[in-house]
Amino acid sequence: MEILDTLNKTLLNKNGSTCLLDIEIYKQQASMYSQIENIVSVLSDMQANKSYVYTSKSALELGLNFKENPTVIDSIWEEEILKKIHPDDKLKKYIHELRFFKLMDSLKPEERINYNVVSRIRMKDKNEEYRFVQHRMFYTYSPYNNKLRFALCLYSIALDQSILSPSDFLIINSTKGEVVVEDKLNYKNILSQRELEVLKFVGEGFTSKEIADFLFISVNTVSRHRQNILEKLNVKNSIKAFNDSFY
Repeated sequence: MEILDTLNKTLLNKNGSTCLLDIEIYKQQASMYSQIENIVSVLSDMQANKSYVYTSKSALELGLNFKENPTVIDSIWEEEILKKIHPDDKLKKYIHELRFFKLMDSLKPEERINYNVVSRIRMKDKNEEYRFVQHRMFYTYSPYNNKLRFALCLYSIALDQSILSPSDFLIINSTKGEVVVEDKLNYKNILSQRELEVLKFVGEGFTSKEIADFLFISVNTVSRHRQNILEKLNVKNSIKAFNDSFY
């Protein structure tokens, strides 16, 4: 997936001086969140490319049955959790995280502590049915090399399970208690359902031939949809169309 490759290149701290922050302190914080709030918390270490998953009883409600607590993963992506997220929401989650990183990267170091992500996403539960889950994410930057060191993700079952309330993806300033960025999804009122499907596959990096196979249509039809997308959104290429639709 193209967006996931971009995130890996952006988030992983592969260059520069070593960050000397004590990870044990941050592990304790992640563990406390899971215990006090009865949630699933995931601490991802961008320097070591590892994640630590701390669970509670709510994890069982979501069909997550990690054998150890914490469970250590050799990746910054908690795949057992991510695979339960609705495909549309997962793609938006990745894009939203990239947008959050870009915002944080543009801020002065002392301002970054004010911001975090709050999302409402659909995840399959123990009965393989979708339920709304609140996802919160916080970044910790290293004072040693000014690089992103830790990401803390918190998953809790949402109180509001009404299907009338859609999935949403917000960046908030928790100090001021205000929304800084929210989705700009007006393109849904512009593009047809088929064009939206094509745009999604374009954003995931698939070729026109692959998209045609997925949708059981001809390559020429895919090309026509791509051209319509460009014209309707008034952009130069379909990758830019995809980016503009979510940023």
